[in-house]
This record gives sequence, C-alpha cells and structure tokens, in this order.
Amino acid sequence: MNQKLINGTVYFFSISLSYGKCEAFYRPGNNAVVVTADSGHRVQIPTARLRTFITKQGIQGRFRMIINNSNKIVSFEKIG
Repeated sequence: MNQKLINGTVYFFSISLSYGKCEAFYRPGNNAVVVTADSGHRVQIPTARLRTFITKQGIQGRFRMIINNSNKIVSFEKIG
C-alpha cells in the first residue's frame, strides 16, 4: 500500500537479505537496489540508506519510505 500525501508519497515494503547479499552494497557501481512496495510500485533505494540496517544476519524487516514530489527521500525508517 502506498499513501499519497499533500507533498509526497509513502511506501511500505519488506526486505529479507542475507549478510552475504548485503556485501554487494559496498561494491563500486552498486548505488541502488529496487524493491517492490506493498502497492506493487517498484521503488529504487540508494544502498547508502540500507547500510545502516545491516546486521550479522543481513537485513530483515518492514520499512517505510516517504518521498516528496521531486522523488527525494524525506524519511526512511525500519518499522518492524
């Protein structure tokens, strides 16, 4: 599900990646990943935004991303 805001859009999605797969986030040229939001929209996320959520197990959880009308990320957070 995505929600339209007055000045942007909210996307919800889940990520489940092993630590080994997350290592690719640090390779040159890997600047973004594409996820499918609950709404079915494909959303591109800079790998730098995901790096802070990497643990020994990788990345697992639910996330919320808010973008403005210029498609710039206003908020990116783990919600579960």
